[in-house]
Amino acid sequence: MNKKELLDKVKSLDGLSTEEKAYLINLVNTKKKYGLVWEDKLEDVEEHLRTHLPVLKEVKERAIINDTETEKHPNHILIEGDNLHALTSLTFTHKGKIDLIYIDPPYNTGNKDFIYNDSYVDKEDAFRHSKWISFISKRLKIAKCLLSDNGVIFISIDDNEQAQLRLLSNEILGENNFIGNIIWHNSSRTSGNQISTVHEYINVYAKSIAFLPEWKSKREGFEGIIKSVQNEWKKSPNKAQRLLKDFISEKLIENTDKFRFLKNYSNIDEIGHIFYAVDLSGDGQGEPRKFGDKILDAPKGRHWMSQEFIDNLYKENRIVWKGERPYKAVYLKDSTEKQQGIIRFPTRAGRHELKKILHNEVFNNPKPSDLILKLIKLGSNQNSIILDFFAGSGTTLHSTIRLNKEDGGNRKCILVTNNENNIADEVTYKRNKKVIQGYSNTKGDNIKGLNNNNLRYYQTDFVERKTSLTNKRKLTQLSTELLCIKENCYTEITSKLENASWHKFFTNGIGNFVYVIYDDMYIEDGVAHLTNFFTQNPGAHIKVYVFANGPYPYTEEFEAIAENIELVALPDAIYKAYQNILPKQNKDFVPELEEESPVEFDQ
Repeated sequence: MNKKELLDKVKSLDGLSTEEKAYLINLVNTKKKYGLVWEDKLEDVEEHLRTHLPVLKEVKERAIINDTETEKHPNHILIEGDNLHALTSLTFTHKGKIDLIYIDPPYNTGNKDFIYNDSYVDKEDAFRHSKWISFISKRLKIAKCLLSDNGVIFISIDDNEQAQLRLLSNEILGENNFIGNIIWHNSSRTSGNQISTVHEYINVYAKSIAFLPEWKSKREGFEGIIKSVQNEWKKSPNKAQRLLKDFISEKLIENTDKFRFLKNYSNIDEIGHIFYAVDLSGDGQGEPRKFGDKILDAPKGRHWMSQEFIDNLYKENRIVWKGERPYKAVYLKDSTEKQQGIIRFPTRAGRHELKKILHNEVFNNPKPSDLILKLIKLGSNQNSIILDFFAGSGTTLHSTIRLNKEDGGNRKCILVTNNENNIADEVTYKRNKKVIQGYSNTKGDNIKGLNNNNLRYYQTDFVERKTSLTNKRKLTQLSTELLCIKENCYTEITSKLENASWHKFFTNGIGNFVYVIYDDMYIEDGVAHLTNFFTQNPGAHIKVYVFANGPYPYTEEFEAIAENIELVALPDAIYKAYQNILPKQNKDFVPELEEESPVEFDQ
């Protein structure tokens, strides 16, 4: 059917209003040839964003700060609020900065696991799948915006929405950016009607596959483990051997066949490199080969590799001896292979882990931290920023803290959860507070806290969206926490200038500064304060946010110190960050009748 002819017929129809014609034209223009189609269902939280802008407000009494002078420890963030609101606020603080996202959204089983507009969605709901897809799609689009160029996202799901999620993710994230589908074997028990299921899925996508390095599963363990053993080797080789065995017994190095062999020998060379050894000796059959000053026959029933290959092993220091038997050393630092598509961690491990910390079962089926730790290890580096906006019991932060401990990393984690049934207060926050500060487990053992971490607690707050001067001033006043998060500067040092309500000054203690002027009437005073500060701190550079009624940040007024500052106008910077994320304000908007491009229409 000719599309133009169809559009002409629609426009010539009598008895239809302009709005009705526009809606029909929109259907024609946006009809897909292939892909996922669903009935979009409006959310109350999305409607709220038509009239209000989200900000973040810190609950200071819940902050866990283990370094007061410098921000040397990673600042993790827990946001209490609807994740659509929180994600919108993160587009100002973290657009293009998130390296890894892990989410465990509701699976839409129909068994009171998915709430839409304050009501559970059951299996008999005719729009059950449409509601779920609408819910996920809005959040997935913002998640893509937050990912860095080499960022990745892991999404847990089961059979209820796996097919829909793949099509939706292909549409939003790009089919060509699909990395793979990990099968999580999570139970020895079976469920299901005709086919027993003992697994769930983890869909993995890249922001851009072109920027993604080839993933390798470092089965030798972590770089931090190797470094620890090497450092100990310099002091005591015997203690280094024991340390390596401890890492294996604690399962920080995966117990594959290779490492059962390693467990028996615990090989470390003379400079502290860890290796496993491949036996090259035999019973004296076949053509002989020269090993340094020794000549040996081939293993029984086998032949040596070429003499050239053996000579190269010597050049690379790969030959080691145990008595009269030569071994090829395969060093752990370069023994890697591609990640396999099936991983095994029992669901019960997550329940037992959480119960040891909180002493009671307050959350159904939390993910094991070993599982999430493995994903973070796959998709992050030591300085990555990690986001989980279906935080649940807070396993992702727990796993991040664990991995930082193991490899000396400085990863930062952001959790987002609502407070349904007090989950934010009683589970997510409480769990990670204990992980950081230490706790007594169910056996009465004292578990030492991983206290090289900070945790800051925020709640979502709102400003009217209408851009009146009053609302602009209010948004600027309430933007302080957003600015601190964005610039990772939390320590207030306003007293170094002058304590006054019209400005604030922050630092991270290691060279980064943020200065906020809340009233443009005081710009001249602000310039004077900064000038004095630069006199006492030559070479310092400051990010300056200044209130303005538009996009102009008063560049001329700051000209004298321009080389030492970066100017940003508030709240214009926030409006610009939100503009492509927020739903349209006018619900009664009527599109023009266009023939070849989709017409915007808001129900």
